[in-house]
Amino acid sequence: MMPWYLAFILMIGMVLSLMVARIPVAFAFLLANIIGVYIFMGGHFGMLQLTANASESLMNYSLLPIPLFLLMGELFFHTGVAERVFMVVDKLLGGSRGRLSYVAIGGGTIFSALSGSSLGNVAMMGSTMYPEMKKNGYSDVLSIGPIIATGGLAAIIPPSGLAVVLGSLAGLDVGYLLLAGLTPGLMLAATYALLVFGITRVKPDTAPIVEVTKIAFGEKMKLVAINLLPMVFIIFMVVGLIILGIATPTEAAAFGVVSVMIVAAGFRQLTMSSIWKALTNAMRISGMIFLIILASTTFSQILSISGATRGLVDWVVNIDASIALVLLAMGLVLLVLGAFLEPVGIMMLTIPVFFPLATSFGVDPLWMGVFILMWIELGLATPPFGLALYVMLAATKDKSIIDVSIAVAPYLLCTVLLIVLISIFPEIVLFLPSLIGG
Repeated sequence: MMPWYLAFILMIGMVLSLMVARIPVAFAFLLANIIGVYIFMGGHFGMLQLTANASESLMNYSLLPIPLFLLMGELFFHTGVAERVFMVVDKLLGGSRGRLSYVAIGGGTIFSALSGSSLGNVAMMGSTMYPEMKKNGYSDVLSIGPIIATGGLAAIIPPSGLAVVLGSLAGLDVGYLLLAGLTPGLMLAATYALLVFGITRVKPDTAPIVEVTKIAFGEKMKLVAINLLPMVFIIFMVVGLIILGIATPTEAAAFGVVSVMIVAAGFRQLTMSSIWKALTNAMRISGMIFLIILASTTFSQILSISGATRGLVDWVVNIDASIALVLLAMGLVLLVLGAFLEPVGIMMLTIPVFFPLATSFGVDPLWMGVFILMWIELGLATPPFGLALYVMLAATKDKSIIDVSIAVAPYLLCTVLLIVLISIFPEIVLFLPSLIGG
């Protein structure tokens, strides 16, 4: 029997080597799985077990929200409903200093609660908000920074597609996990807004005041009633129904798709073209995610059968490391992986190891899920290979990776501070799930 540490190094090393060779994540895991099966489970029998596990891993009702949440976000974007949100938030803020930065944070937070797609959030705001901010003389830290940072909120604020994937991989209740991310996500958005406020007071020239046409209070209320109240309806149909215990995450995702279509139709923006584009994109991304989930199930089992997972847990427990040190080590691993790998690949590598390790220290699994999601959000914007940085580069066209990285750095520090806060006060994460018995 191979020592657990050699089994661990072999399996993780194979996956990382294949990824470095630019083999897609799902196929890298599948190839490593086949090799691992022959080593640890025996040839013919192992392959039969691999095939059985592959089909069984996708026969999971909890996976159904993934394509529905993706379709919901795609409809929100392609029908043009998202643009209405940003337009109204912009008009409500008037001519205040840093107005467009607040628009990016406020509108981006709302879009996060309606789309569940971090990279889609960054792409949309980068193409719509950044040109206007650049034209008005905003510095990079108040234009690029808020866009990338707020885009990452979609990894935490429900309906988060990543949270659904994480819950499925870790065997968590997806509904409770979605609720657990809501409070930290909103707190993070508020922290970003406070950061913008502080920067504009210390360095007023970073966000010149732009003269805008003043709108009467009655006109503002009319804009809110017409454009923002329907968004409240969509959020309620997703998050509200889960909180009230009326709908499961799958049912809430279906209600979300229908509610977006109703709102888009009410705005006369629901066309066959927008529906087709949304369906095509959602199907393509869903297929990729399901293939990755299929590969991850066997990978987790091979790590367990080889003794790598149990060996690592026992090793950490025996060295008498404190829970704070263990969590810090986990966070640093997630941060490093986030600079090179995509989020789902990171979860596939870490969940089979991190969750047994955390539960051995008595850490709440829901809290651990949010902890991982927050570090993944950081990883999306971690130089040099954070995916959100490159999505933003495509929108700016005239900036370098160094410019974009420096611009988002203060916002990443806000995320780190909130991670420390939820570590000290885990009730921040667990309060909402506890209300409905989670």
